[in-house]
Amino acid sequence: MYWVNNSRGAWSVSRRTPLRLNGFGEQQMETMQKALYVFCFARSNYLRELEGAGVDRRHPLSVFRRFPNPCAVLSEVHLEDFCGEAAELRMRDLAWVGPRALQHEAVVEHVMRHSPVLPVRFGTLFSSQERLAEFLDKHGAVISEFLERIADQEEWSVRGLLDRRQAGHALTSASLAAQQAQLAALPPGRRYFAEQQIRAGTEKELSLWLEETRWQVTRNLMEQASDYCECPGAPREPPESGIEVVLNCAYLLPKSATVAFQARIDELNTQHAPNGLVFQLSGPWPPYRFVPPLSMGVAR
Repeated sequence: MYWVNNSRGAWSVSRRTPLRLNGFGEQQMETMQKALYVFCFARSNYLRELEGAGVDRRHPLSVFRRFPNPCAVLSEVHLEDFCGEAAELRMRDLAWVGPRALQHEAVVEHVMRHSPVLPVRFGTLFSSQERLAEFLDKHGAVISEFLERIADQEEWSVRGLLDRRQAGHALTSASLAAQQAQLAALPPGRRYFAEQQIRAGTEKELSLWLEETRWQVTRNLMEQASDYCECPGAPREPPESGIEVVLNCAYLLPKSATVAFQARIDELNTQHAPNGLVFQLSGPWPPYRFVPPLSMGVAR
């Protein structure tokens, strides 16, 4: 989902379903020129007023406070930019979505430098401050608990990239070397068939080695993290380059552990890169992967 939907005035838009403005007809939508675009929630006492532009780079950022609840970082947007038939086409246009999605991320990352944040998805709209206030009254305790939990922590992403051809070659070479003495004692014909059997079994051994290595790496990295999750989206089939994503995880990491975590990644690459497996570390990111579910109802 691009958009969050609740019964208190937020609207929902899915990549796979037609745009719908819940609770309003088309004529009413035309009269509603503005909506509130929310980037994230943060601690009110950590965050002063913000300067800069909102997601459309036309409306300024602002902070909505609802004491004792956390504050919301938002900007106004033109409603027709996000809702309606024309908006459906725009949401499929990377040239339109891309810059706005990047601006969304930039705002959240800016706020993260001043306060723990609960980031929300690109395209989260509320119809009014009253609706947003009701949402905060309902979910303020959960949001506050999350902000307390992730204080002084950051999300880091780890991807494992496998060159299957290099990995297979390394594994075959290791197997042949381990059995060199036995192979040398065989007649040439039998030695040839024995070597071919070793090569034929490489794919199965590679799958077992990869599964074991993934488990060990995940457990190893968790020693320094407070939480982790596996991220969907890795391709099932290797691309033309022959490089495939075999590990895609997010770790919630205390800031004090960052240097040691990066060193651990370097050690893993030193160990596994000769076998065609390389680990990429990126971050820090806002904790998108660890946001708690906030219950959303159906608009009436």
